[in-house]
Amino acid sequence: MNALLSGFALGFSLILAIGAQNAFVLRQGLRRAHVLPVVLTCALSDAVLITAGVAGFGALVQAAPWITPVLSWGGAAFLVVYGALAMRSAIAGGAAMRLDDGPRESLRSAVLTCLALTWLNPHVYLDTVVLLGSVAAGSDSRLLFGAGAVTASFVFFFGLGYGARLVAPLFARPVAWRVLDALVAAVMWAIALKLVWP
Repeated sequence: MNALLSGFALGFSLILAIGAQNAFVLRQGLRRAHVLPVVLTCALSDAVLITAGVAGFGALVQAAPWITPVLSWGGAAFLVVYGALAMRSAIAGGAAMRLDDGPRESLRSAVLTCLALTWLNPHVYLDTVVLLGSVAAGSDSRLLFGAGAVTASFVFFFGLGYGARLVAPLFARPVAWRVLDALVAAVMWAIALKLVWP
């Protein structure tokens, strides 16, 4: 039970910080657009990465130093473009969100964006595969530790995606969307800079 709780606590703390993936999930939750597929994509992706780390894949990532710069530059390029699109939306502004608004993008586009924000982020590999894998190796039960971390991921993403509805009234005002888009752009660019700045 200690291993399960330790895995949950560490897994939850690693994904709690705002990042590109979390900002996207929040936005989808606020717009009520493809929430279930998006949160499932995030949680299942985390589950795969955590399982790989607990199974010992972290050692392979550490043994191949070329992987980190490739992931860093690829991820940074994607985040710069995505941030620019968010900033363009912030500058252009838009109508207030109505609760009956339909999704403005296809399911395929939402899932592909979510996959890119997840799998092109080198920090995801460092956190879930290397860090969680390393801690799991020293745990009483790697299986329970991994199960706790996977559970934390599902709890977090479902809470973020569906909990966003609680602040939906705030986003009935157009200025709130502009502020959110500007914050998303700033987060994307900050992460991109962090990925490539020594």
